[in-house]
Amino acid sequence: MNTTLKHWKEAATLILAAGHRLGADSLSSRTPLSAAPGAPLAGSHGRSHLPHSSRFDYDVLLLKRSSKSGFMPNAYVFPGGMVDASDFSSEWLDIFKSFTNSPSFGLKGVKQPVESRPPIFATDRLKLGSPIPGEVAFRICALRETFEESGVLLVVSKQVEEGLLESIQDNKVPHSTVNDLCSSELTRWRTLVNQSPSNFIRMCRELEVLPNIWALHEWGNWLTPKGRYGVTRFDTAFFICCLQEIPHTLQDEREIVRFQWSTPSEVLQSYQAREMWIAPPQFYELSRMCRFPQLNDLHNFSSRRATEGCEQWLPVVINDPHYISLLPGDKLYPLDTSGEGEGEAEADKSPDPPQEHHQHSGLHRMLIPDPYSLSLQVTITPKYNHVLPVVGQALESKADSNSQL
Repeated sequence: MNTTLKHWKEAATLILAAGHRLGADSLSSRTPLSAAPGAPLAGSHGRSHLPHSSRFDYDVLLLKRSSKSGFMPNAYVFPGGMVDASDFSSEWLDIFKSFTNSPSFGLKGVKQPVESRPPIFATDRLKLGSPIPGEVAFRICALRETFEESGVLLVVSKQVEEGLLESIQDNKVPHSTVNDLCSSELTRWRTLVNQSPSNFIRMCRELEVLPNIWALHEWGNWLTPKGRYGVTRFDTAFFICCLQEIPHTLQDEREIVRFQWSTPSEVLQSYQAREMWIAPPQFYELSRMCRFPQLNDLHNFSSRRATEGCEQWLPVVINDPHYISLLPGDKLYPLDTSGEGEGEAEADKSPDPPQEHHQHSGLHRMLIPDPYSLSLQVTITPKYNHVLPVVGQALESKADSNSQL
């Protein structure tokens, strides 16, 4: 946990995708995706049934924040939250004792040079007093917050610990859940973890389970822009996890007042119809996911691409003449964003008119004339083998067309 940061608080979020295999209110054991570790308690509730067709064979979990929330009230967000000191606790060394001799507790190595890694991953946590690598701690944070906010618990049993490391190295980690945990006991632990994040360690110890950090694949790193969502700003690690079936889900009735399982295209179309509000990072990442209507394709891409690393994205806002959010790679993006903690960045010239964006290279921006109107202009090549978002009218045709973009 980096307490030296001046402008941002470190956080982690989880993009959770799950297949359309279960009927409402049914229960089942997890069926693993090929090479996909991770599985929560089974069940299915709350799928959205929006009035348009879709070729997606999976849904994504979104949680509606309370109107009383100090950060993005009423927004639909991916589960996640601020890192807690307990996520970096040395007590995790005992929980993961079979993995402490492996780099990053058996997580796949990242090819990205450390000097170009986002600080949230590159920071030497030992120098900050924690023996837990950042790549591990932020996954623990994402798993803990997902459990707190939605009741979805992704763990593997310590009963298979002896063969787990070998399986991880062979990329064949089995799905495992606390299948014998009754709902009342699950509710008890969830209440305890909500009361104190350190109880997540206690829960794992007493239930003899491991947080399934290997199920989470590095996806991105977003920073909150200045002055857009209040005083609090976050440096957030984005992970993605694909499950074969939709798990049992419950809102926490505190920060979260509703949950919704919907396809990426359904969410984007509901946003554009002003039926729900999502923040720009959610819009961008869901637009990326529209490249993958099939869950297995999304899983294979995300697990393979994660070893490439990711880029830190700090949106830089300009208002000339539209509200425009510039992202790294855009020709107007400032070379030095160190002042973004306190001041606005200045573009060297006015941005190109929206209707002319196709005539220009080096565009990577979001045009946001009002909270429910967002369009992407992207002509750059993504770094680290990532994928471009589906933009404009392609969002609608992608859901129904059999063509692959």
